[in-house]
Amino acid sequence: MTTTEASPAQAVAAAREPVLRLVGLTRVYAAGVAAVQALRGVDLTVHTGEFVAVMGPSGSGKSTLLTLAGGLDRASGGQVLVEGQDLGRLSRARLAKVRRTSVGYVFQDYNLIPALTAAENIALPRELDGVPARRARREALAALEEIGLPQLVDRFPDEMSGGQQQRVAIARALVGERRLVLADEPTGALDSETGEAVLALLRKRCDEGAAVVLVTHEPRYAAWADRVVFLRDGTVVDQSVAADPESLLTGEVTS
Repeated sequence: MTTTEASPAQAVAAAREPVLRLVGLTRVYAAGVAAVQALRGVDLTVHTGEFVAVMGPSGSGKSTLLTLAGGLDRASGGQVLVEGQDLGRLSRARLAKVRRTSVGYVFQDYNLIPALTAAENIALPRELDGVPARRARREALAALEEIGLPQLVDRFPDEMSGGQQQRVAIARALVGERRLVLADEPTGALDSETGEAVLALLRKRCDEGAAVVLVTHEPRYAAWADRVVFLRDGTVVDQSVAADPESLLTGEVTS
């Protein structure tokens, strides 16, 4: 384990309230001799205003960690707490409300609704939470402006490039007042310049008070974070201040 001193951002975060806590988190798929243990007792706390990057090889448990943190799957053991709420103890209806109001999730495969325009995709979670349609649309238009794609307002997903779809998905995750943003390889379909712009948006949301957890294979994107957590075989094997995450990666840790 590499020992590092806390960065100023970490010290500030430690004084703030935890937005996300993973306690002894495990996830086992299937059973018996075919069982696959994707996570093995993971502990992780992310505070208000903290940006955490999660890195590790394919199959290390990164995406599983994110789906559990976002309430998209149930843990086999341990706890997931979002703003103090134990997701494992919530009803389906209450869990769905937490996902709409507290968690913004950026999927690898976008998950846009084909029959809705860009603005409608972004506004939908807000409308489902009771925000009036006109206000939700205004927020969606502002989000499209922020990601540099105001011209896509009335376009459907099949009329967009992969990179444009990803940026619309990111806008959907950032709109509103969600305090936890989970991003699973959000720059995978983007060129380097656009990828940096997306990371700047995530950093901005973090600086505004949200907690951000980013799964990435790219050290240059992890460098936007306050802290980098390294997973391998479903366990946390290292953590570091994100000044130079590439210096801590070895051939075994990179994908």
